[in-house]
Amino acid sequence: MEKKTILIIEDNLEIREGTAEILELTGGYNILTAEDGKIGVEMATKHLPDLILCDIMMPELDGYGVLYMLHKYDSTANIPFIFLTAKSERADMRKAMEMGADDYLIKPFDDIELFNAIESRFRKRDKLLLNTEGRMNLELNDEEQNYLLQDLVKDSRVKTFRKKQSIFEVGDNPIFLYFIIKGKVRSFLYYQDGRELSTGIHIDDQFFGYESILLNEKYTDNAAALEDSELALIPKERFYELLLKKPGIAGKFIKLLSGNIKEKEEQMLGFAYDSVRKRVANALVNVAEKNVNREDRGEVLIRISRDDLAALAGTANETISRMLADFKDEKLITKEGNAIRIYSVEKLRNIKQ
Repeated sequence: MEKKTILIIEDNLEIREGTAEILELTGGYNILTAEDGKIGVEMATKHLPDLILCDIMMPELDGYGVLYMLHKYDSTANIPFIFLTAKSERADMRKAMEMGADDYLIKPFDDIELFNAIESRFRKRDKLLLNTEGRMNLELNDEEQNYLLQDLVKDSRVKTFRKKQSIFEVGDNPIFLYFIIKGKVRSFLYYQDGRELSTGIHIDDQFFGYESILLNEKYTDNAAALEDSELALIPKERFYELLLKKPGIAGKFIKLLSGNIKEKEEQMLGFAYDSVRKRVANALVNVAEKNVNREDRGEVLIRISRDDLAALAGTANETISRMLADFKDEKLITKEGNAIRIYSVEKLRNIKQ
C-alpha cells in the first residue's frame, strides 16, 4: 500500500524535527516539513499531502492564514488539517474549528495523541470518500445539467428589455432567476456622488441573479440591460424545486458563485493597486472576452458606451476619453462609429502599469 504523505508546518526547529522523527519511525508515512506558513502553503499546493500538521503562532503567515489560503484552492481545500499549538484557551480552539480545522493538538502532546489524531482523520476521510463514491449515481454530468436547465428556461416567460432598462435594483426581493436568451446585462452599484461602478457583465446563455436567491436575501446590486435583450424569467420557486429534486444542479451554481467571487476579488484588487491606464485596459479586455473566446488573441469589435466603460473601470468619463485616445495613438484600438475595434486583446491584457 502506498505511503501517505504528511506535511508539518512548524517554525520551532526542535518540535518540527521531533514530530517528523516520530512519524518517520513508524515507517507508515512520507514526511515533508516547512519552517513557516508561507513555505508551507507553497509546499502544500505543490505536493498535495494527505494530511497537514500546522502550528498557529508563526512569523510570515500564521496557522490561521495558512488554513485560509489552502481553502481558496480546490486542490487543497479538503486536505485534513490539524493545528498544533501551545495555546489552550477555548477561544483559540473555537476559532480553529470555525475556520474549518479538523482537529487541534495542544503542545506538548505525546506520541499516542499524535497517532490517534492522524489515524482518526484518515479513517473519517476514507469513510467520506466511500460514501461519495456510493452517491456517484445521483450526480449529473454537464449534458444532463444543461438539459434540465434548458427545460426550465423553455417553460418560463420571456421578456424583452430595452437598452439601459432596469431589471432589478438594490433592496428588491428576488422573484426570478434570470437567463439571457439574447443580449447583454450589466450589474452595478452607485457611488455616494451618484456615479456608477460596474460589478459584472452577463452575456448570452448565462444565468444571473441567483446569488440573492441562494442566500435568501435582497439584491445587493442593480442590473440593467447593456443592449436590447431577451430574458427568460424563471420563478424562484421552480428553481428551488429543481435544486431539491436534482442536488447535482447545485454543484453547477456553486461553481458559478465561486467564479463570481474570484472575479470580484480581482476587480477590487485592480481598483486598489492598478493605475488608471491598466484599469481601462482591463475593462476593455473584460468586455472583449464577453464577445469572444478567452484564447482568441486577435481583433475584436466591441460596443460599449463611455459611461459604461467608465463604470467598469471605476473612473471618470474624461479619463476614459483620454485613455482611449492614448490607446488609439499606440495603435492598440481604433474607433468605428459607436464601436471600438481592439487590434489585440493580448496586448491590452499585458499593458504595464
